[in-house]
Order: sequence, then structure tokens, then C-alpha cells
Amino acid sequence: MTAALLSKKWSSKGTCISLIESETIGTVGVGEGSTPKMRKFFDSLDISEKEWMSECNATYKCGIRFPNWSTRNGYESYYHPFFSQHDDSSIRAFFQNTTLRSRNFNVYAHPDAFFISNFLAKKKFAPLAQSSTSYSTDYAYHFDASLIGAYLNQFSQAEGVKRIIDTVTQVNQDGNGDIISVQTIDHGIVEGDFFIDCTGFAGVLINKTLNVPFIPYTDSLFNDSAVAIPTPLEAEEGLPSETISKAMKHGWAWKIPLTNRFGNGYVYSSQFTDKDDAELELRSHLGIDNDNVEARHLKMRVGRTELCWAKNCLAVGLSQGFIEPLEATALMVVQETVELFLDTYTSAGNTEKARLTVNEKINLIFDGVRNYVQMHYKLNTRSDTPYWVENRQNKNLSDDMQSILNVWDKGGDLLGTLREQSSRLVYSPTSWYCILAGMGRFPSRPKKPKPKMEHYSAEEASGYCKTMMKHFGDHRETLNKE
Repeated sequence: MTAALLSKKWSSKGTCISLIESETIGTVGVGEGSTPKMRKFFDSLDISEKEWMSECNATYKCGIRFPNWSTRNGYESYYHPFFSQHDDSSIRAFFQNTTLRSRNFNVYAHPDAFFISNFLAKKKFAPLAQSSTSYSTDYAYHFDASLIGAYLNQFSQAEGVKRIIDTVTQVNQDGNGDIISVQTIDHGIVEGDFFIDCTGFAGVLINKTLNVPFIPYTDSLFNDSAVAIPTPLEAEEGLPSETISKAMKHGWAWKIPLTNRFGNGYVYSSQFTDKDDAELELRSHLGIDNDNVEARHLKMRVGRTELCWAKNCLAVGLSQGFIEPLEATALMVVQETVELFLDTYTSAGNTEKARLTVNEKINLIFDGVRNYVQMHYKLNTRSDTPYWVENRQNKNLSDDMQSILNVWDKGGDLLGTLREQSSRLVYSPTSWYCILAGMGRFPSRPKKPKPKMEHYSAEEASGYCKTMMKHFGDHRETLNKE
């Protein structure tokens, strides 16, 4: 992704870009989901969906469904939708009902009824409206991470990137600490003016060479491990257009549809279970009792570097930090980092100002994503294992998270609080309302609404969404037409 963006923006200016890639060091390669920002990534490269999606077994993603996180009646599952400005009327209705419900009035406040995206996902429709309507909704993608890496590799080389297949054995610095070159096994010394650290959790340049500290999120996010197993598609049941993130005993399991298979995995905490038991639980969940399908185990370094840009080095991807994949934000942060670097490096006026700008904004993004992801665990109502109880009772909350919960629990002005935090928020107010309402965090004994109090029934809320389904089509059929 970095090579593609740099080459597209800078190759025409005479910039020489080299990508050093080792064949002996593997990649994580199991991440198969994205946020809607990925659409802008391909747009900026002038690559159409028709060009890349079929090459990468990609599908459309309407949103994420979260079953089994809450045990509250009527709130055992909720859907985090993608939405657009065309959803303004239903979003206003949703805000109205959730505000009343948080103030202890008995009105319908589950988010699933208010968003077209949820109804598309339930019907396994693609989020592309037909030409007969002006309505459009936001969406993201699922894809094979290895295939998309290969695709962008070819794209980057066509744009002028020099690909060097080799392994770095040493990093060389000048007297000021700037990186001046790297030593490789077969190509000797490779010099450069600026270096991008894409060495993953190893952090070879940013951590090991420049000694930038790593800030762990372990007091906020307990999960540090994952196990992944692919499964065949259920062809007769249609092709889903959503990610499933289902709560398990010691974490959660993802299910992601590609055109040729499902990607499955279990993200868990090694404090509460070990890799063998986690694999057994995932196999049982998937109905795979034999060992014919290999499981892949991963360890995660959850947190962020203190600075992603130090000296003449920018850390991108796992080397700059990682937050567990619950909301599929990893590639979004990569994109934000590189685009911000490109904008500030050319416009900031001086390098120090650019560094300060990038580091401040990217750190806010990491911390903002951490807050939203941790809120899932804080709001859970499960008590079947110590894992869920300790997550719920965890007192290590940021000031912003605590403020949001305080205002919500008191039936206060949540929208106003979110606006005050706008410079630090990554997720929109709608997303915050969805998670709080979707997990059923409401007073337990609501009273009847007053006669003239405007609110919406479930039937009213979902009626409009259902009428819009006629403008959309089957997911698989839509992909076949592309």
C-alpha cells in the first residue's frame, strides 16, 4: 500500500522508490476486512473495483454484526452499519429514540431497525443501488490479503518502484542518528534519503535502530493472540456481505466471506486460555473436528509506537502499532499514515513541523480506535468466564471513554460530549450511539413516553429500509456482473 501511494504521487517527480522485500521472512496475511476508507485508496490510485476485486477474491462489506456480546433481552446481537448522508432521516430517528431510551422512556432503540445497511446484509445483497434511485450507501471490502499484496506489488512496479528481493542484515546511521543505508545479503548496501519501516511487529528501524519506545495497550485490550482456519463457502446459502464478529469464551471469532472461501479466526487472550484450547474451541465453533485443515497461530503486539515518524524514518503497518482486528482498522491506519505523510512532507514548510503533525494525528487515531474497540468489552454483559467479567470490570479507561459512559448513563447530552471530543474521535457519533444502544446499556425499568413525545416504533423505523431493498440485488450476482 505504501509503495503504491508513494509511486503514484512521487514517481513523476523523479523520486526513486525501492522496495526491499525478503523471501525468508513471512507476512501475517490473514487480515481480510477493511473500512470504507479503502474505497478512497483505490480511487487515489485510479484503480476501479472491476480491475482489482476479481483478482483478489474480493467481496463487498456492508458492516459488522456482533452476536453474543450482550445477554440482555432483545440486545443479544447488534449490527455496526456503514451509512451515508442519505441515511440522515433514519439516523435522526435513531438518535431521538436512543436519547429517550437512555432517559428511561420505553421506546424502541435497537440500531438494527434504523439502517438500510443492516437489511442489505441480512438479505445478502450488495451495497450498490441500481440506477433507478439516487440513494447510495457507504461500504467496504473483504479480500484475500496475500492476493491484494501481490496485486499492489505489480501495480507499484509498473509505476516505477524498484523491487529488491533480499534480506536486511544491518541498518547504518550517520552521526545525527539518521538512517543512511541498509546492508543486504545479496545487494550489498542500499542507500536512501528516507526510509519506511514495514518490518511488522519486529520494528527493525523504528524500535530496534532508532529506539523509539513502544506503548502497549495491554491494560485496555487483553487479547494478544489469534488462530485462523479457512472453510469452504456454503454455496447454497448465498454469499454474505457482512463480517461476523461472534463473542466466544475468551475472545471473539471472525467470519469473513470471500468469493472462494470463508476466512475464520479466533482472537483471544493468552492470560485466560492457551493456544491448544483456543484452537479446539474454534474448530468446535466451525464444526471441524479433524486436523486435515491446518490452523495458523499468531501472536499480536497490541499498542503503538510513541512516534511513527522519527528522524528520516516513517513506521507503517504493524511496525507502527496494532489494535486487534475487531473493527478492521489496520489498513485504514496505514492509509491515513501514508496519505498524511505525503500531504505534510510536501506542504508543511519544514521537516520538523511535518513530523510533529503526523505523529500527533496518528497517535490520536490509534488512541481513538483503542477507545472504541475497548468499549465493546466494557459494555459486555456476559458472566460465563472470568475473561468477560474482568473486561467489564476493567477500570483502565481513558478520560474520553469515562466521559462518554458518564453522560450516557445519566441520560445527558451525549451528542454534545462527542462534539467536544471531535478532534480526538475516530468514529462518528452514529457509531458511538450504535454500540451503546446495540449492547443494550439502558435503564432496566423504563416508563411510558409522554403523549406528545415524538418517537418511532420498530415497524416505522424498519419500514423505510425494507422499501429500499427493491433497489439492490443479490451479492453474488452483482459481483458476477462486475
